[in-house]
Amino acid sequence: MSQPVLSVRELNEADIPSLLDYWFNSEDDYLLAMGVDLSKMPTREEFSAMLYSQLNASIESKKAYAIIWCLDDVAVGHSNINAIQFAEEASMHLHIWKEDLRKSGNGLHWLKLSIPFYFQNFKLKRLICEPYSLNPAPHKTIEKLGFELEKEYTTTPGFINFEQPVKRWILTSEKFYSL
Repeated sequence: MSQPVLSVRELNEADIPSLLDYWFNSEDDYLLAMGVDLSKMPTREEFSAMLYSQLNASIESKKAYAIIWCLDDVAVGHSNINAIQFAEEASMHLHIWKEDLRKSGNGLHWLKLSIPFYFQNFKLKRLICEPYSLNPAPHKTIEKLGFELEKEYTTTPGFINFEQPVKRWILTSEKFYSL
């Protein structure tokens, strides 16, 4: 049996239904464990419109940007950045859509392939990741990638989140390019 091929690519129009299915077909308990406030979720149509607007915006004006994670050329997850300040910083998120692929160690490999897109395309100085403190999986992954823990504090990390304790991890461009 051959090894599965892990790859990444930029979000395209054909990915939008699968990405939306991830958000709108996931169990409430799973979303809550990630820190999602279900009452703040946009409608499927609103979320779709946000994704389409991302595709059509210039790189300097994007408010969000997604990289699709593939296993044997099949989309199975994504990483994205938002709160983008071009040539400064952005906030990164990571999501594996298929439950049986979570905790497989593949997220580490997909992120290694995704992060160069963020630093190079957006000329970032810093990449920030603030996972929910009570969700241990992303913390292990990003620490292995060289992110450094800056602090733990309580905030509302995104427009669909509830106030929560988060760990703020930072990867600088200097550290990224030295890895």
